[in-house]
This record gives sequence, C-alpha cells and structure tokens, in this order.
Amino acid sequence: MQQKPKLRFFGAQSLGCVPFFFFQLFFQMDTLMSASSCIMVNDQSYRQGKGGCMYSKQDRVLSIFFRALRGEDLYVRRLADDFGTSVKNISRDLNNIKAFLADHRELVGNTELVYSFRDKCYHLSMDGFLSSKELLSVVEVLVGSRPFSKVELLTIMDKLRHFVSPEDRPLLEQLLRNELYHYSEIKHDCDSVQDNLWAIAKCIKDKREITIHYYRMDRSPVTHRIYPASILFADFYYYLIAFPVDENIEEPRYFRLDRIRHITVHRNNLLPKTPTFNEGELRRKSLYMWPGKLQTIRFAFSGPSVQAVLDKLQTARIIERKEGTYIIEAEVYGDGIKMWLLSQGGWVKVLSPPEFVAEMRDEIRSMSALYEE
Repeated sequence: MQQKPKLRFFGAQSLGCVPFFFFQLFFQMDTLMSASSCIMVNDQSYRQGKGGCMYSKQDRVLSIFFRALRGEDLYVRRLADDFGTSVKNISRDLNNIKAFLADHRELVGNTELVYSFRDKCYHLSMDGFLSSKELLSVVEVLVGSRPFSKVELLTIMDKLRHFVSPEDRPLLEQLLRNELYHYSEIKHDCDSVQDNLWAIAKCIKDKREITIHYYRMDRSPVTHRIYPASILFADFYYYLIAFPVDENIEEPRYFRLDRIRHITVHRNNLLPKTPTFNEGELRRKSLYMWPGKLQTIRFAFSGPSVQAVLDKLQTARIIERKEGTYIIEAEVYGDGIKMWLLSQGGWVKVLSPPEFVAEMRDEIRSMSALYEE
C-alpha cells in the first residue's frame, strides 16, 4: 500500500511577511475548500513530483498557492514538471485558485492571480504587496537609522522583499546590495534588540513591574526595578521610558534597550497611581533623549538653512528676522539642546533664559581652554 505523504508547503519560512488573512485562509482551508465548489479536494490520488515527493491534488493546490504568496512567478509547464502532472491539471488548479479568490473577497480583499502575457506566467497581485518605491523608502530608513544588528536587518530585508512584485525584485536587490554590504551595526550589550523590544512591549500592555539588569554610560552594571511606560525610537536607539518603583519620583527615567542585559517580569500589576506622561510631547520636545527640566529658549541663527533648524527642533518657531539672522524660540526638555546648539558653532548665539546663556558661555570657555597652550 502506498503511504500517504505529509503535506508540503513551499515558502513556509516566509510566513512572517504574509498578511493576516492568509493565516486565516491556511487554518480554515479544509472548511473553505469543502464548502466551495471552486477548489475541489475529492481527488485523493497521488502523483510523484521532482525529488520523489508525492502530491495529492490538495497538496498541489496549496503548494502552488504558497509559491504565489512568496512572490514566485508561476509557469504552467514548470509547475507540471515539478508536480509530475499534466499542463491541463495545473491550469485547472490555477483556475480554481483564481475562482476561490474572486468568490471570497470578504476574506482575501483585492487579491487575484494575474497572467502576464509578456512573461507568459502567473503572479499574485494584492494590495498588501509593497511597491518598489515604498520598500526602498522603508529599507533606507532602516539602514540609515541602524537600530538592529546586521543579522537582524538581513532577516527583515529577506522578509520584506517578498512583498515586492517579481519583476521589480531584481532591480531592488541591485540597489540595496551595496547598502547592506556596507551596513555598520551599532554595538549592543543585549543579545537581541528585537527580543527586548517585544518583551517590554508585552509588559507595558500587561502593566507589569520589571527588573532590568542594565549597563550605564560608564559601563558599570546596575539593577533597576521599574514601571515600564512607553518605548520610543530616537537617534539610532530604542528607549524605554519608565518610572522607578521604590522612589517617589514623578519624572520618567530613560533607558536604552540595547543596554538591557536581562529582564525579570514580576507578577505585580502597575499601581493605579503610577505617574503618567505624554509621550508625544516628550518626542517633540526632547533632543537625544537627555532628561532634564522643561524650558523655553531663544537663540539667534545665522546659518545657511533655517529650515534644518525648524526640522530638528519640532517646537521651534521664528519670531523675528533681521539682516540674515533669525531669532528662534523653542520649548525643550533636558540638556540635549545644549549639545545640539554647540554643534552649530558660530551660527548660533543663545539669547535667553539668562541661566542657560551663562551655561553655554561656561561650556564654550571650557572647550576653548582645551586648545590653549
């Protein structure tokens, strides 16, 4: 007696990039196919394909469908050779898939199997596919912001590329090859930024206290028991915004996710009186995620691009312009603003508040002293 083979799925490694409705489609496939006259599964005969694998009609239809999900071009003759069957049977399978997609729009949305007369093959077209320009934009942001290790980035890129139409894929791979080859990852203390990101996101959702084993800027290890509140990304790093458990502090603390070596999740839920904050406001008013008080500053800017200043400082506004110099006012948190203003050199002169002017003057004098003999 011929042994019934196990069901084989092509492209299972790429399921992470498949829209949710395809997971529904997979888990409900037996029910959907038996309820629909579009895809018949009554044929229980098996045929031997390439590599000696045995395929029933149901195996074959699902395998073809998952190949389409991976973004493969579906050539009828090639599929017939792969599955050890006739061209007529493959054409019938493709027609059944097309009919199924057309009859179940509420499940699959605007998805269809399209025939290319130029290439003489079928490919899956759906709204969930990224266009080439969209994918290139996303990849450039990921490469430029450098948030992940090279291995993590390459894994994400490999999944994203399945969203692009087959005809655009070679061009995109050519454009990105040099970018990915020269990608320089930021040194992390944790094993995986993504693992930390996901673990803390779940703790925020479940409102759990956590203890983190953390490396400070001077590389000394410390332990903090905290209430996680939010996660933000800024200037190459993911930051955890949290409040200490054992200290009566209303101001949030910032922790870089890549410096967290270990996370212990406690059973305690967050107390109802846990301090809250506006993360959108923090993002708008904080530079380099340096903590500190909120202050309104004014400075004169005489550089070549005032728009670059307005883009960098989200709360900045021009209040006066005279002789090529702009007077700009901005509301900011922390000492990050001082770091940025110093980076502008002679283009910037701080005007107020007086204590911040004195702070900048002292810092510039200290820097000047480093170059005096």
